[in-house]
Amino acid sequence: MKRTALAVSTTLLLLPLSACGGSAEAGDGSTITVHVGYQSKTINTVTAGTLLRSLGYFEKQLDALHDGHTYKVDWQDYATGAPITAQMTAGKIDIGSMGDFPLLINAARGKQLGKPTHLISVTGYNLRGGLNTIVTAPDSKLASLKDLKGKKVSTSIGSAADGTLVRALQRIGLDANKDIEKLNQQPAVGASALASGSTDALSQFVAWPGLLAYQGKAKALYDGAQLNLPTFHGVTVREDFAKRSPAVVDAFLKAQAQATDYLDEHPVAAAEKVADATQLPAEVVYLYNGAHGISTFDPAVKPQLVSALKKDVPILKAAKLTGDVDVDSFVDDSYVKKALGQDYAERLSSTPPPAASEVWPKDATETRPFKTPAELLAYVAQHKDGIRAAYVPDATTGTLWFADRAVWVADGENLLPFVAPATAKAYIAEHTGARVITYADALKQAS
Repeated sequence: MKRTALAVSTTLLLLPLSACGGSAEAGDGSTITVHVGYQSKTINTVTAGTLLRSLGYFEKQLDALHDGHTYKVDWQDYATGAPITAQMTAGKIDIGSMGDFPLLINAARGKQLGKPTHLISVTGYNLRGGLNTIVTAPDSKLASLKDLKGKKVSTSIGSAADGTLVRALQRIGLDANKDIEKLNQQPAVGASALASGSTDALSQFVAWPGLLAYQGKAKALYDGAQLNLPTFHGVTVREDFAKRSPAVVDAFLKAQAQATDYLDEHPVAAAEKVADATQLPAEVVYLYNGAHGISTFDPAVKPQLVSALKKDVPILKAAKLTGDVDVDSFVDDSYVKKALGQDYAERLSSTPPPAASEVWPKDATETRPFKTPAELLAYVAQHKDGIRAAYVPDATTGTLWFADRAVWVADGENLLPFVAPATAKAYIAEHTGARVITYADALKQAS
């Protein structure tokens, strides 16, 4: 089986609730509107949002209910998870999708207001944490996390990207609240701050790091997969809605599974659809959602992800964004088990595909895989004008990255790519004679 964390603050959670329609209730006795909150540019939720909407699978599943009602789907697009949570607790959104840290805030907020929600399925995940990355400006002299001491770092407090920053700094003995100047900013604001030089680094979630790297506006400083802690995105539903309309929830989860299968079977076409809907470059969407992308998509609620969710709670508590969260009561996989039937066990036990190098040739409807990064480089060297994008996995974490943005190491005849300087440096320290080389030199050596 194949493959956001979002900026959340207590202020955002108290946003005023604009009129977005009611919950799924029959307006004229025959028409029911289902309100779905999603984030079009949070591309690891596409199987419950952008891609699902473009394919029309949910509407088809609702039509197939044949229960005497006519169904309409009200798709509400938001930039972050916070307003989705606010609208859910107000009864204005029935089903929503968001990243793991916002999911916990969703759980806490629902319980606090006496309007509980439940995590019912997973969209995109990475078992090592590779969906979050810390980047710096292309000409930055920062080479490691230690260099961030005393520097300004932009992130979105309450997001998984903030969690990555906090944890990464903790591992080297730095306190994110004392040893750096943390700027709480929306991703787009942080990207602008990085470009203007008003922040030294940016810790963000998919698709911002890949987008900025692709545009030549940033380079990776830290690969979130170095933490080796899962990060994921999922679907949450209001408890009262799920109890009142279990058939609708069932239809949504069956449609999500269909969208997941479509993404797995047609990764290039899926990336193009998401790109058309979001205006993100398809090459960036494919970096995360492709056949060997950073994210794996699967509706199954895997135990590793639930365990990771429990480990996230202390980070949010320390930031005073939540109190204790009863993760076990928040997670309810009974709906997805019922929707997927016998397929659920297989999906639950599935593992991400092995990392692989890929080239996306121009005007091609399929990518071309390679056994090694060196073989990919040899191909690229011979077809420079015919390449749309080239992807290689980090030699130690497996995180996919753009070949021309990777840190390349020559170890004898071996050519090894790394997302960030730190992983390359760690490899070199253990391999005598290994050295960092430029991408141009890597191409020459490969050819």
